[in-house]
Amino acid sequence: MNRGTLYIISAPSGTGKGTIVSEILKADPNIHFSVSATTRAPREGEKDGVNYYFISREEFQGLVDSGGMLEHAEFCGNCYGTPKKAVFDKLAEGHDVILEIETVGAMNVKAACPEAVSVFILPPSLKELRHRLESRGTESEETVAKRIAEARGEIGKARNYDFVVVNDDLEKAIEDVREVMRAAKKLTKLNHDTIEGVLNKC
Repeated sequence: MNRGTLYIISAPSGTGKGTIVSEILKADPNIHFSVSATTRAPREGEKDGVNYYFISREEFQGLVDSGGMLEHAEFCGNCYGTPKKAVFDKLAEGHDVILEIETVGAMNVKAACPEAVSVFILPPSLKELRHRLESRGTESEETVAKRIAEARGEIGKARNYDFVVVNDDLEKAIEDVREVMRAAKKLTKLNHDTIEGVLNKC
């Protein structure tokens, strides 16, 4: 059985990565979503165990101390992390796994799992990103300003990713990410066994 592919998808808050990932998951039952743990409160419509595992700081630190996190980081005053076992089990079963994580965590995963394929989703502009965040109506003006400032730093880190996709048109962005995932299957770093298999054939 071939091992699954680990995909890292990052983007500034409000760029639409959640919607893009949701549509990709709906279309392919072989792709699994890695549910992250976080200490932040759920937003309206979010469900524990589906969008995130919403846990206390004490519970989060316990997982970190026991080595149960693939990566973890603090962002906007809240902790986020990826439970390790669930990800590795799915990959070993041959399933692809998507990690929807921020840039610090993404770089930590790439360091731990060099075979992971990383995708950064860009907004068409910071002006449009601000408009999307304000349209949510869930965050204060101060929080929106903080997220825009952080988005500048995150976007600068997009250069460290394997692929970038601009979410100017949602349907096109979804298809662009699908195209990236198809292309990634042909990356040399994911096909060492295939190359060796051809060399060893009589």
